[in-house]
Amino acid sequence: MENPRHKALFKAAQAKPVTADKEKWGIQADVIYGQNVFGLDAMRKRLPEGIYKELEETLQAGKRLNPAISDVVANAMKDWAIERGATHYTHWFQPMTGQTAEKHDAFLSPTTKGHVISEFSGKMLITGEPDASSFPSGGIRSTFEARGYTAWDPTVPAFIINEPYGATLHIPTFFYSYSGEALDRKIPLQRSIDALSKQALRILRLFGNKQATSVQAMVGPEQEYFLVDQNLAILRPDLLLCGRTVQGAKPAKGQEMSDHYFGAIPERVLSFMQDLEQELLALGIPAKTRHNEVAPGQFELAPVYEDANTASDHNMLTMNLMRHIAPRHGFICLLHEKPFAGVNGSGKHNNWSLCASDGQNLLNPGKTPEDNAQFLVFLAAVIRAVHKYSTALRLGTIGAGNDHRLGANEAPPAIISIYLGEQLTQVIDDIVAGIHGKSQDKPGMEIGVSTLPPLPIDLSDRNRTSPFAFTGNKFEFRAVGSSQSIAPANIALNAAVACALDDIATELEEKVKCGGNLNAALQELLPRLFQEHLPVIFNGNGYTAEWPKEAAKRGLPNYTNTVDALLHYSDQDVMQVFLRHNILTEREMLSRQEILFENYAHTLIIEGNLLIDMIKTKIMPQARKMKDYAAKSLLDVQKIKGAATLVEEKLFKTLASQIAGLDEACEKLELAVNLTNRATQGSGQAIMARDNIIPAMEEARTYCDTLEQLLPDQMWVLPKYQELLWIH
Repeated sequence: MENPRHKALFKAAQAKPVTADKEKWGIQADVIYGQNVFGLDAMRKRLPEGIYKELEETLQAGKRLNPAISDVVANAMKDWAIERGATHYTHWFQPMTGQTAEKHDAFLSPTTKGHVISEFSGKMLITGEPDASSFPSGGIRSTFEARGYTAWDPTVPAFIINEPYGATLHIPTFFYSYSGEALDRKIPLQRSIDALSKQALRILRLFGNKQATSVQAMVGPEQEYFLVDQNLAILRPDLLLCGRTVQGAKPAKGQEMSDHYFGAIPERVLSFMQDLEQELLALGIPAKTRHNEVAPGQFELAPVYEDANTASDHNMLTMNLMRHIAPRHGFICLLHEKPFAGVNGSGKHNNWSLCASDGQNLLNPGKTPEDNAQFLVFLAAVIRAVHKYSTALRLGTIGAGNDHRLGANEAPPAIISIYLGEQLTQVIDDIVAGIHGKSQDKPGMEIGVSTLPPLPIDLSDRNRTSPFAFTGNKFEFRAVGSSQSIAPANIALNAAVACALDDIATELEEKVKCGGNLNAALQELLPRLFQEHLPVIFNGNGYTAEWPKEAAKRGLPNYTNTVDALLHYSDQDVMQVFLRHNILTEREMLSRQEILFENYAHTLIIEGNLLIDMIKTKIMPQARKMKDYAAKSLLDVQKIKGAATLVEEKLFKTLASQIAGLDEACEKLELAVNLTNRATQGSGQAIMARDNIIPAMEEARTYCDTLEQLLPDQMWVLPKYQELLWIH
């Protein structure tokens, strides 16, 4: 029987780039940009001026939506969507599955005279009611309690997803329970954005800024991903069901030559990228950069900065489109953090900054001493947040997939530290030394007066081993996993910085209120803050064996895996980061902890079952065939008088040993999976999965990978790493 892998390889080798739609691709980006978005331009054309201005204030100033205008807005949105071919609408939401969800409803409604009309009211726009019983709730909802609600988020524009078989209007929404708790990540993200804005404005007011009305967290998430030929991927159950390979021998060539990184983009991949970017631009997603990444078969897309809420929605939509568009080009898109062992995995660098409504980037060093003083206050707040609330930040990056990546010499370690670069670190050291008199050869540095020189924009080089690096006018949070929503990381970051700004503003306001001078208050406060939080600043190589030891001396926590971190989710000091400004309630937090434990355990159970299935149905049958062949060869040689049998005997014994070892390892894995599956859900089940399934899978994989290298190529039915990684 012909090997199905060889058939797939032949098809993959014959694959050609999808023919470009030159008429479509020839359209200028400024023409196509946002054409499938019901944004401000579309609203301005279709809404009465008064209603448009009222809605614009809701969108830009964060004012509460006036329900009285909802019918007019809904009707205009419906007409716009139908003109573009939409037949249905959906409330697009983000439950705690880590994915997006949607239920499509038709615009058409029957009339009493046997006709149909297009109907879409303000009530339909503002609120929906999907069944909530099957979504993860962590105990907030019982299975028999089905009510869950979606509420329109007007700060993110509605959009149309076009398909050859129809178009659907998507309305971004929040998702909450019958009793009012958040069942998604959008609600706490918006709460964190509001809390951060409120606290940051207090600092701006102290510096005399009366113009700014809000401060927005701005985010630019870089998205790494792998593309694998679809003909090959469909022969890998592990890729199809869990997005990563649970078996695969190391190829002769991986990323050692660094020749894939920034190399010429393969034609089929470039065709996919172009198609994806056209879709993104039409949806108002500002895709900016594309390139080959470090690992073979790995690529990256990066957008321009947007406000955190929009950026989060757009990143979820980007991942959806990547998965959806890839098959058009004969690929599947892998967003898992570690699809292949032995080569770099994928992350999602979360570039984060603060922007006031008057246009100031608050993390941009200024040209005047006063601007620099303001910059140093916000810098101090971020440093305090990362140091004091590092566990909360670590919890924004957890996941079974990301555990394969963090600390693996391809991504930052799980220890949360800050990289500032030598120059900015020296500025901080000088401030501390000048106030406390620790430096004899340098005069005291006065903050906010002329002795503090302008700081250059590029204050630091880039340190790829740091989880949280300052890169000139923003911080790059590099520990976020490629498949993850960026919402948890930004919720934690916004909440932590809001707490730190609150601390700083409260102290400064009190001193100014009592008749003190702001500059004098800064002279006392900033050196003390920098001194207190110096341990979190680390400019060295985070990949060295010495760093975890040094971090422990500094008192920095090192939660090397998801379970260790999750066990601290319910710590009071961690919960207070979110409780303090009502970003999450205690019940919402505990429910999320339960959901994340359950998700972790189920992920490992699925992976364990996949490996068991592959061993029993694909690897072991071929290995036994090869053993039988080796046994026959040995017997045939033994029949020849005087013939040496060393080679045949060695092959037979090696195969027999590996098969016996794999059989035993498979039994251990089955036992580990079954015990974990029967365990009570929660922390205990997650711990059992980590401590039993992972080592059992690693042991079984060792035998699988050895057998792959022992069996003749024509007998191995699973596509190999060299084929999955290099055929594009």
